This record gives sequence, structure tokens and C-alpha cells, in this order.
Amino acid sequence: MTNHYNDLMNSDCILMMGANPAENHPISFKWIMKAKEKGGKILSVDPRYTRSSSKADLYVPMRSGTDIAILGGMIKYILDNDLYFKDYVVNYTNASFLVNPDFGFKDGLFTGYDPQTESYKKDTWTFQMDDQGIPKKDPSLQDPNCVYQLLKKHFERYNLDRASETSGSPKDKLEEFYKAYATTGAPDKSGTIMYAMGWTQHTTGVQIIRTMAMIQLLLGNVGVAGGGVNALRGTSNVQGSTDQALLFHIIPAYMPTPRANLATLADYNATTPKTNDPKSANWWQNRPKYIASLLKAMYPNQDPATSYNYMPKLDPGQNCGWLVLFDHMLQGKFKGYFCWGQNPGGSSANSNKTREALNKLDWMVVVNVFDNETSSFWKGPNVNPAQVKTEVFVLPPSVFCEKEGSVSNSGRWIQWRYQGPKPPGQCVRDGDIMLELFTRVRDLYKKDGGAFPDPIMNLNEKDIAKEGKSFPYRFDSQKVAKLMNGYFVTDKKIGDTTYKAGTQVPSFAFLQDDGSTTSGNWLHCGAWTEAGNNMARRDKTQTDMQANIGLFPNWSFAWPVNRRVLYNRASCDPQGQPYAPNKAVIKWDGSKWVGDVPDGGWPPSERHPFIMRAEGYGQLFGPGLADGPFPEHYEAMECPYEEHPFSGQLHNPTALKFAGEAEMRAVCDPRYPFVGTTYRVCEHWQSGIMTRWLPWLLETMPQNFAEIDPELAQLRGIKSGDKVILENMRGSIECVAIVTPRLQPLVSMGQKLHQVGTTWHYGWLHPKDGGDSANLLTPSVGDPNTGIPETKTFMVNIRKA
Repeated sequence: MTNHYNDLMNSDCILMMGANPAENHPISFKWIMKAKEKGGKILSVDPRYTRSSSKADLYVPMRSGTDIAILGGMIKYILDNDLYFKDYVVNYTNASFLVNPDFGFKDGLFTGYDPQTESYKKDTWTFQMDDQGIPKKDPSLQDPNCVYQLLKKHFERYNLDRASETSGSPKDKLEEFYKAYATTGAPDKSGTIMYAMGWTQHTTGVQIIRTMAMIQLLLGNVGVAGGGVNALRGTSNVQGSTDQALLFHIIPAYMPTPRANLATLADYNATTPKTNDPKSANWWQNRPKYIASLLKAMYPNQDPATSYNYMPKLDPGQNCGWLVLFDHMLQGKFKGYFCWGQNPGGSSANSNKTREALNKLDWMVVVNVFDNETSSFWKGPNVNPAQVKTEVFVLPPSVFCEKEGSVSNSGRWIQWRYQGPKPPGQCVRDGDIMLELFTRVRDLYKKDGGAFPDPIMNLNEKDIAKEGKSFPYRFDSQKVAKLMNGYFVTDKKIGDTTYKAGTQVPSFAFLQDDGSTTSGNWLHCGAWTEAGNNMARRDKTQTDMQANIGLFPNWSFAWPVNRRVLYNRASCDPQGQPYAPNKAVIKWDGSKWVGDVPDGGWPPSERHPFIMRAEGYGQLFGPGLADGPFPEHYEAMECPYEEHPFSGQLHNPTALKFAGEAEMRAVCDPRYPFVGTTYRVCEHWQSGIMTRWLPWLLETMPQNFAEIDPELAQLRGIKSGDKVILENMRGSIECVAIVTPRLQPLVSMGQKLHQVGTTWHYGWLHPKDGGDSANLLTPSVGDPNTGIPETKTFMVNIRKA
């Protein structure tokens, strides 16, 4: 989240799209209702009328997978009606930048597309530069090659009729939606978007989010109270796991993973973003300091140039995403697999493929509190245990309340959590399991030797383990938290102050590239300083200005540097005065910024506000993505149509696909005429590993179900409570039918269309009659930028069991 949960109450208009926060993020909904109490409008756009929709001022139904068609229509509506916040757009976005005149777009494809590789060469996705190497601009926004004019031209096709025709959303509802949200483009108004897996799990997922980010920039809704682009993270610490490099393409704190062609630390640092604009903060220019400090955290006795050689490296262009890993596993390219706190046998797209892949391993270690569809795949449906070669080891970890440590919520607040009960029986904290595994591997290297021992033998143990303790009591979460913050390795003079070796680093501004500082995560620098554990703060003290918008700056610690609203310099005019004085985030008092921690302490207009971008501006034209600098509507890889009205390109041309699986996808296939989608319920969590084993939760939601509209139920002779089969070319599941007006048939592309909704919380193992996961039906195709599977839109048939 660019903002934070309680900041939602400051919004004049909250859009819930790609999310059902009332059910899946209920803590957030408290603050949504506070906004409504203060007069804010609540909008819900969803294929299904949800618990969130029931509290909305406006509900707009839609066909799953048509988000860009809808949001692109809003961009056109804003531009056609001159509703954008012009001062903000000119001063703080790249709308005025002049684009390479060779850039173009035709019939669904941008310039540079290579059909052989199904990827783009981005040579034309560039800006025109002046003789100083700074992008040329036209503040009047009239030049035909400026971003603003190219944006208008690109979305000219996204008229109200076409958006409605494609999405199935009623035209009058779409227009009401556009009008309501566009009112937040007034300087003293703000609107926010709350999204979750309903947006990310598409082959156009990144571009859906980007379309909304562009809307927020056009309306001046980034950096302001009650605004922002706010991703609702699915579990309490998924933000923390992402910060710590859950994804393959980053290392901690969102630095890029080293590639094999970057053989040395100097090579890696040569990729640091650069700019010639003296007014650009280009904060990523500090990356050499952050990578050096990370390397010193892992290897404090080694020079960073040496320890960089220890880092695992991806080949150039290599994708190690989830879908790719299991595809390679199916091909027999893995001997072993650590499955830690996961259940890919139920949670992974195309789960039958995943379950088959697990059979190709020599061994698998599962770390989980309950048996599940992954640990017991070898005795699952249609599996003969005698033919399974995989040896499975199950290790019992402690659960969240049985261990001490930090948790990062969606709003980037890192909060310290203390241990409650001790782990029962042989259950052990994850940190102790990992530390013991490392210790035993290191001891084997000591005893037997081995290839390239240096990364193992030199790894930092003293800042992780308790002295004099043995397994399972060695891991020290407080030491690790201090290491995440970082300390000075040697005495270091910065300015007029000398920091002694061993002193905690005050903030990331003090990190160095010469090996004199450690920091396991530069964003967490400031979380545990010489003042103590700032994550454990529970002080509600705040100034009147801060209290007006509910910043609570002394409650826990928010990364980075305790900033609660990202890009907050954009909330003020070039003189440093807030556009919305009634809910100011920061303001310049003549000598300093007051309110939130500003995005840099420079005086107004001395630096551009979007400090993490090399140019310093919000990107309406975004040349860094795999599938285009502007979003474009494409149909899901499984869809009910062979063409759509926006272009001749049916699917995302750069989508992640796998050889030999095209015949497993249904496009306009009469055998599978209904659009399927998946979602979650409040009573269960993820694939249900923990919740399905709790009797009181299982009693409230005992079986998987399929929601269908009454008309479809009549067509298929199905009544509520009937057992039904949901099926496609990848598999089938049996579940209970719920006939409900929460789903309604839509008229899309001139034909009536029915949608079927189901959940992925269940599995064959437990309960016995609970049904299997909906992921037996979802395809293994993914977004080209992230590899996230497209599990929100696929084609199915439904019939009585």
C-alpha cells in the first residue's frame, strides 16, 4: 500500500475492484465504513455481488477478465471531459515528456514485437532527450508525440459502448461509476483503490494495476491522504515476505537478483539507474550502498566484492517463477524440493500438473502444521503409492503465535509480535529448523569438504544464533531484527559524527558502499536503532496535523524511515502548500516539512516528488514492462470469444505459456461455455491447511461450493444444495451448488453469458466430503512480468453430479 489502513477513512471515494475486503481483509473494512460515515462514496466492481458490495453506494457487475476494458473506459472519460488534475499531471507526471517518434501501436501490438520470441524489443519505447540528456517536455501537452497526446490516442477506442459491450457491465452503471470516481480529480478531493488477487491473477494482471495507477496519477490521487494505490496483502506477513525477496527476480528490499552476465559487484552496480536531471532524487542511485550493506550482513568478514561471488545468479532472461519451477519439476529437472508453509498440491494453478510433478522428485521436505494435499500427494486421487518414487519428510513447525518476531502489514507497518504459548511436542520454530539445517550442512563441509565451500563456511552465524544454546533454542529473532536494521562494522565518520563499530545504523541514509555498514534490508533500517525496537512502539501520541488524518507516527515503524504515505511531496503544490489543506499529509512551514516524514527533506521544487523513478515523475508512459508502455485489453487465455472489439490480438502476446499445453485451453469451446472464477471466503484461509482442521471453522463452511445464477440453474436443472460437477479439460471437482442472485447473467459481445464462482480452500485429504480445490480447473498460464497464474478467469462446464 502506498498509504495505510486507517488512512482509508480520509477518502472521498473508495473503489473496491479486484478485492472483496469485507470478507478477505475485514480489518480494512472498519476504515472503509468510517469513510462512508464521513460522506465518502463506496464503489464495488465485481463479477459477484459480495459482502463488500452490500455496503457500497454503487455496485457494477462485470465479466471476469475485462478490468482493462472498464478502466481504460474511465481514462477516456476523464480525458474527454477534462476532469484530470492538470497542475498535478503537468508538474508531477511524465505526461509532458516527448516520446520517440518511431514508437507506435497497431492492431493490438506495440512497435518492436518479435513473434518468434513472443516478446518486445523496446528500442522505440524511449523519450526524446535534450543536449543535457534530460527528457524533452511540452508543458502545454499539445505536441502529438507527448505522452498525454499518445495516451489520448491509445484510449480513443475505449468508449463507453465498447467498454460495456466487452465487460457486460450495464452502460448506465459504468457511466455512473466513471462520474463518481472522476470527482476525486478536484484538488481538495481524493480517491483510493483497494485491490487484491482479483487483479493480480490474470495474464494482464500487472497492466490492470498499472491502468488504475495511471488513473490515480491523472486525478492527482498519489501521495495524498485518502488516496494511493493500495494492494491488500493476503496474509498478515505477506508484505514482509515480499520485502524479504519472496519472488525470484529480487533480493531483499526490491533490489534486482544478480544475473550470470553480471559477474562482479562492479558489473552489478553498473546497472544502477542514472539520470542527468539535477532535480531528480533518483533514490535508486544509492543501490550500491544497499547491496554492499546486505552482503556485509550475510558475510561481515568478507569484502563485498568477494562475497558478491557467493550470491546465486540467474542466467540472463531466466525465469524461476512458480509455474516455471513446477514445469521443470515435471520434466525431471529437480531432485529435491523444500515445501515450506505451502500447499501447491491445492494452491497451485493446474494442480493435477503440480501433483504429477511432485512424483518426479527423489525427495521432498514439507514443513507444515497439518497434513495436506502436498505432503500426502503420493496417496491422493488416482495415484498408486507403489509407483511413486518421491520420499517425503514432514517437519513440524511452530505456528505464528508460538514465536517472537516482526510482522509487516499491508500498510508497511512493521509490528513486533511476542511469543504466546510454547510450541507443543516436537514442533520447532522455523528459524531454528533453518539454522540447524545450515549448521549440519556446514559441518558436512568441514568433515568431507566439497565444491565451493566459501558461501557456507563464511556465512554470518553470530548475528543469528544465541551463544551457548543448542537446537532447538539457538535462533535469535531479536538479533536478526537488529541485523536487518544494520550496524557499523568499523568506526565511521559521517558529517560531524563518528559512529563506533557495533552501533546500530540510525537510518538507511547512513548506509555506505565501502563495507563499513551492514543491513539485511535497507527498507527496515531504522526499525531497531540505538533507541531500541521501534517496531514495538505503541505510542498514540501525534500532533494536531497528524491526528487530523490519523498518521500515528509513534505506533510501530513503517518502512521506509517511518513514512506513512509514499510520494507525499506530490500532495503539495510547487511552493510546498498542500492541495487539500483540510487533510494535509505534509506542508512546508518556511524552513522545514511538517506532518508525515517527507519523501526527502529538500525544500519545495528542489526535487521531483517521485523519488524512486530515475526521471522523478509518475509514469503515465511506462516503458519498463514486458507487455507495453500503455495497458491494452486482451482476453484471458481461456475465454468465450474468438475476437474482441479492441484489436485483432485476442490474447496478451507476451503471456507466459508452456509448450504443448495450448490444446488444454478452451477458447470459444461449446463444451465449456461458462466463465469460471475463484475467490476466498472469510471462514477459510488460503488452501485451508490450517482452517480445514479446525472444527468450528469447518462447521461454518464445511464444503466447497459453486455459485451460479438462477437462470443458469434452471437451464441445467440444478437446485441449491445439489451436488454438481464443475469440469474442463484439466480436471473436475465435485461441490455443492449455491443458486443465488449474487451472480447475474451478463450480455457481453452480443450474447448472454453465465459465470460460475468457486473457492480453492478445499482439498481431497480433509474433510472427506469437502471437495477438491478449484485449482484443478485453472490453467498454468501467467502474467509476463510476474509469472503469476491466471486463476481468476477460465472456462468450465457445470452439471448435476
